Amino acid sequence: MTRKNTKLIKVRDVLIGNKNKIVIQTMTTTKTSNIEETIRQINTLATAGADIVRLAIFDESDADAIKEIKRQTNVPLVADIHFNYRFALTCIANGIDKIRINPGNIGSEDRIKRVVDACKKKQIPIRIGINGGSLEKHIIEKYGVTAEGMLESAKYHVSLLEKYKFYDIVLSLKSSHIDKTVEAYRLASKEFDYPLHLGVTEAGTKFGGTIKSSIGLGILLYEGIGDTIRVSLSADPIEEVKVAKELLSSLGLYTKARLISCPTCGRLQYKMFDLVNKVEAYLEDKEYDLTVAVMGCAVNGPGEAKAADIGIAGGRNGGLIFVNGETKRKVNEEDMYDELIKEIENYPKK
Repeated sequence: MTRKNTKLIKVRDVLIGNKNKIVIQTMTTTKTSNIEETIRQINTLATAGADIVRLAIFDESDADAIKEIKRQTNVPLVADIHFNYRFALTCIANGIDKIRINPGNIGSEDRIKRVVDACKKKQIPIRIGINGGSLEKHIIEKYGVTAEGMLESAKYHVSLLEKYKFYDIVLSLKSSHIDKTVEAYRLASKEFDYPLHLGVTEAGTKFGGTIKSSIGLGILLYEGIGDTIRVSLSADPIEEVKVAKELLSSLGLYTKARLISCPTCGRLQYKMFDLVNKVEAYLEDKEYDLTVAVMGCAVNGPGEAKAADIGIAGGRNGGLIFVNGETKRKVNEEDMYDELIKEIENYPKK
């Protein structure tokens, strides 16, 4: 795939756009003013692989909390602001790394200018977040809730910032409908050179939302569109990070260990599901280039296992371990996991 070259935006030390790596984002679920819990969740998400974490700023106490939260975290933070521009100004003064606003809902142009001037002074970028569920009335009257309407809204909000010579902009155009999301981002990619933050908003549960997001974001990423992503799930935000990493890895856009496993059938003669789940959990945080195969029987198992860097093909009471396409040894069923992990740990890392 050929990625579109977009404007480079810096969120502290994280680079967005200009064909840099796809940046993984998520959002805390704690009340931001609950400083201790918020810090704990941010640090957990950063350890899991989140490059940027966003926080909801609901009131002044949330905005005031940013100063201490920043002091005890290392990952860049984004303040999510709606309606009250003063919250944005407080967050900026307290060291936030990025602001997410919808310029049209924070009041007069004078208020927008005050936020823009404050961001410009501190070199803080702004993400304009367009949502299909909250388009302006005049746009809905003209376009309906459509991809074209979302683009028109984005153009309007971008013009508000550009009017004051502000260009450190990231754009998102999210809908809960895959087709509208994909088309809106395609249109925006043609219209703007600003980096795009991808997401299917209100995607759903861990199961349904993963499928929905993988389809929508997968299409766009495969077409070379997108510089940063959030997989929006009604679940613990750490699940959003896990899905994002797996999605990007499947497209060759993120380096992590990959697992190939057999769908199984009536030929299965050992407890493969237990083995697969344990191996998947072990590989979850391994950020190096490695393919591991766990296969179920002697039909396709040996061939698929040989195609991986390391693999195991099971049978009655045991299985064969393969490394770099060569049969290494036979192991008993109770030793399969330990022996496979031993090979992974000893394998040269790339």
